[in-house]
Amino acid sequence: MNEYCPHCGLKFEREPGYFYVAMFVSYAMNVAEMITISVAAYVFGLTLEYENLWYFVAILIGASVIFSPFNYRYARMILLYWLSPGLHYEPGRKLKRN
Repeated sequence: MNEYCPHCGLKFEREPGYFYVAMFVSYAMNVAEMITISVAAYVFGLTLEYENLWYFVAILIGASVIFSPFNYRYARMILLYWLSPGLHYEPGRKLKRN
């Protein structure tokens, strides 16, 4: 990830350990995805019984692995643009080059 925006010069990492919080955002996204996939599997006919428990586990682990690049990238974006006070997008701002 770039340290500064090449277009406007915004410093992405606001403070040391800033993106450590993105891990918690990613966790929340992963939980929401797992709940959604579990409900969808149940609706599409996978009954929640002891015999089918490993199918649910395999589906959830597979979905977690598949969605991990998405979660990694978008958790940082959510943290930067939605959860950071005082950080706003300014479309007219451009980097002044000498």
